[in-house]
Amino acid sequence: MSDATRAVEAIWRIESARIVGALARYTGDFALAEDAAQEALAEALVSWPRDGQPANPVGWLMTTAKRRAIDTIRRAGVQREKYEAIAHDQDEAYDDELDIERIDDDVLALMFVSCHPVLSKEARVALTLRVVGGLSSEEIARAFLVPVPTIQARITRAKKTIAAAKVPFEVPSPDERRQRLAGVLNVLYLIFTEGSTATSGEDLIRTDLAREARRLTRVLIGVLPDEPEAYGLLALMELTASRFPARTDAAGDPVLLEDQDRTRWDQGAVRRGLAALEQATPRGLGPYGLQAAIAATHAVADSVETTDWERIIVLYEALGRIAPNPIVDLNRAVAVAMAHGPLRALEIVDRIAEDKRLDHTHLLPTVRGELLRRLGRTVEARKELERAAGMCTNDRERAVLQQKIAELT
Repeated sequence: MSDATRAVEAIWRIESARIVGALARYTGDFALAEDAAQEALAEALVSWPRDGQPANPVGWLMTTAKRRAIDTIRRAGVQREKYEAIAHDQDEAYDDELDIERIDDDVLALMFVSCHPVLSKEARVALTLRVVGGLSSEEIARAFLVPVPTIQARITRAKKTIAAAKVPFEVPSPDERRQRLAGVLNVLYLIFTEGSTATSGEDLIRTDLAREARRLTRVLIGVLPDEPEAYGLLALMELTASRFPARTDAAGDPVLLEDQDRTRWDQGAVRRGLAALEQATPRGLGPYGLQAAIAATHAVADSVETTDWERIIVLYEALGRIAPNPIVDLNRAVAVAMAHGPLRALEIVDRIAEDKRLDHTHLLPTVRGELLRRLGRTVEARKELERAAGMCTNDRERAVLQQKIAELT
């Protein structure tokens, strides 16, 4: 890859949201803006290595994308006033028309459109990574372990759905923004979760995807600096990511929390996470903030034995009240096992088992099998761990379960 090509990709990754957002505002057409921006990117990948990087690369991309949008409008014979509106000062340098407040609005509008509830979860994730994150279809497909045509189809359907639903390209009103912010945060969390806990294939952690989720969350905080739960989400991501270096061994196999070398935890990520959590705390913690507080409790402990498990139990209880979920209850059971022993925790897990929402996941039998193992109930433990291994779709995680089963034989 040439230096010019690397420059194109780096600039695009940083500036694509601003470019697509500005184009969408100019044209009033979200799909046209994204297509025109992609055409400008393709042209840059050809011309910059050949002719050299322009003095104002962002301005070059913006102007080229505007021209492509104008060409499309002209071919379509769309009303003249729209053409005149976006053609005005089209050769003007991007820096000359830079308006920080307007750019922030463009990026914010882009996030809310990409995460609009009219779209499916999969479409929201793919579209956000494409138009806000600047990732190519190939990169998104590789991250989610699906064929490129599948991602391309999701993005195409998403743009058509937005057009059919007449979703306006605008920042929602304050009341609507508060209602829809949870959806935006959820998309960013889904992206991070996919990167931090691979659900299939051989890779346990896909750090590039998790890193992109953190970057996009910082972008959101940049345009919404007064939203505590956005800080809570960033804190959760940073504190979770701090453990990435220790979560796998040299062979790529998972290392359980109690076996991790805590000197390998990324202390820079810990500091960033604690700082973000401090920003989230004054107005009360929401679901992401509470999860971040749990992660922070782990992060500041020297070992599993010195971890404040009672605090973690209280935090999970609070989380369960504002965001009821059997996974939260299962995690609380693990904390109870650490603080009070496996028997009391097993009672909680058996109650959770009555909730059929966890029937599709290996997590419940994994936890139950480990608790039974600690209680010396070997036959029952083996049965649960075998069930968990049969349900697990991640190759490396399944191997760990199979090792546990072998140790019980």
